[in-house]
Amino acid sequence: MSKFLIDKYASLEAYTPGEQPRDMKYVKLNTNESPYPASKGVVESVSGEEVARLNLYPDPECKALKEKLAEYYGVGYENVFVSNGSDEILSFAFMAFCSEQTGAVFPNISYGFYKVYGDLYNVDYTQAKLKSDFTIDVNDYINVGRTVVIANPNAPTGLSISPEDIGRICESNPDNVVLIDEAYVDFGGKSCVGLIDKYDNLLVVRTYSKSRSMAGARLGFAFASKGIIDDLNRIKYSTNPYNINRLTLIAGAAAIDDCEYYKECCKKIVGTREYAKARLASLGFEYLDSDANFIFAKNSRIDGGRLYRELKKNGVLVRHFSDPLISDYVRITVGTREQMDTLFEKTEKILSEV
Repeated sequence: MSKFLIDKYASLEAYTPGEQPRDMKYVKLNTNESPYPASKGVVESVSGEEVARLNLYPDPECKALKEKLAEYYGVGYENVFVSNGSDEILSFAFMAFCSEQTGAVFPNISYGFYKVYGDLYNVDYTQAKLKSDFTIDVNDYINVGRTVVIANPNAPTGLSISPEDIGRICESNPDNVVLIDEAYVDFGGKSCVGLIDKYDNLLVVRTYSKSRSMAGARLGFAFASKGIIDDLNRIKYSTNPYNINRLTLIAGAAAIDDCEYYKECCKKIVGTREYAKARLASLGFEYLDSDANFIFAKNSRIDGGRLYRELKKNGVLVRHFSDPLISDYVRITVGTREQMDTLFEKTEKILSEV
């Protein structure tokens, strides 16, 4: 770091994104991207006259996209917020609803950005321990009097809690925002978007990166009461009002029009996930019953770090976390059937040599 960085950021531990090596061609199963391309309609939408209009700023209100999202999800226009990836919504939410006084609580094993934002914005946060089976104990979030942040399904475990339990959390913390991060909900979880009319403290965050094959476009969206949406807009217009580029706005709207294509992609991923579970079991792996587009698995014959390294040598990328609580595991993105077969072929070879 330079001598110019101010003291309060000197000890900040930044988020570590999934690696993107370029030294060889990999089977990439480490960052939970969709293995399927964006729809034909999305590709065509960004190949036309809009490209010639890049000299103009995009619509800061994102009106056309918000109208599409409101109609598709059955909510009011005033209940929709869109952003440059769901990470930006998380950042805005930590800025708007967390502080040294308000505080926050989230699981001790979850999406790493929660802790990063907590440190970045000097939030008084606590991390509730998962149960021994890696499930969330809902009671840890009842009557806490803090902003609640829960990924549902959780990452990297892939496990879910029910909308009924989320409702209990909202009811017990009426003076605090309850943020539910539904990045992976389209692969088997149950959304709580339908609860935003009942709980004015509920904020539901979604992304185009996973189930809509647009990780490279950087587009996130959220649903909440008008008051919460107004708060997020206050932060947005105080930082970067043109936060979504013109082509991403167009692509996002086109993806809603092609929703049947993406539903089919999700079905294929879920089918491959179940196939992968059976193959993992045959190789002696234990795994969690994921509702997401990844599987969290371990094998008693080899530790997670070594398996990750050996797979990388063999051209397959998975994700490994150094936290001692989960270091025995690797997180495996569900790819195509062919990609998964390559993973299993390489894994079988590695296990035969240990």
